[in-house]
Amino acid sequence: MSNKETLALDVYGTLINPHAIATRLREFLGDQANAFSQLWRTKQLEYSFRRGLMGDYQDFSVVTRDALEYANGVFSAKLSNDAKALLLADYTRLDVYDDVPAALAALRGQGRALYAFSNGAPGDLQALLSYAGIIDLLDGIISVHDVRSFKPDPKVYAHFNTPTNTRPEETRLVSSNAFDIAGAQACGWQTAWVQREKETRFDSWNPPQGRIIETLSVLTG
Repeated sequence: MSNKETLALDVYGTLINPHAIATRLREFLGDQANAFSQLWRTKQLEYSFRRGLMGDYQDFSVVTRDALEYANGVFSAKLSNDAKALLLADYTRLDVYDDVPAALAALRGQGRALYAFSNGAPGDLQALLSYAGIIDLLDGIISVHDVRSFKPDPKVYAHFNTPTNTRPEETRLVSSNAFDIAGAQACGWQTAWVQREKETRFDSWNPPQGRIIETLSVLTG
């Protein structure tokens, strides 16, 4: 992997574990916490896709809140307004994946350009990455908020290349999300799909054309 490549690092699911929220959910849902977390995340992404297609943008915190309301209804969890507010606040205090800090430090030591690239709103990303202790390892944060759409809209990937002064062919998306990898590939980017769990499958109709890795540490080699 060339040192000239700029790395666009997806945040939720790649640097930060969105299912760390299950720890808090167990206080309210017990053994259903993991299933609730999975549904919440699934609907969060679905709602972002819908809003992107409809041109009905709201920042990611609104999408996350709406998905929480959906999961609350499906599970008949009857979460109070205070409980929902606590869970949404915790979404800016999620755990970093174990492999991330050392890998980012090593990549930065190699002189790599590293940018967080996310559906999240700028303020939420700032808080999240600061809490995780990795914000100082990054050259900057690029949010979809500036173009008011969501991945995998081609406008989002084009936007990344503008403030970073990069070309698509010299940009590599690092993401655990198949839809994100597919979107970047369609825009001429290089990619590295992070397969964090062996049972995770990529879409058969549009397989990854770039690297497939299990941890970010592989990128340092």
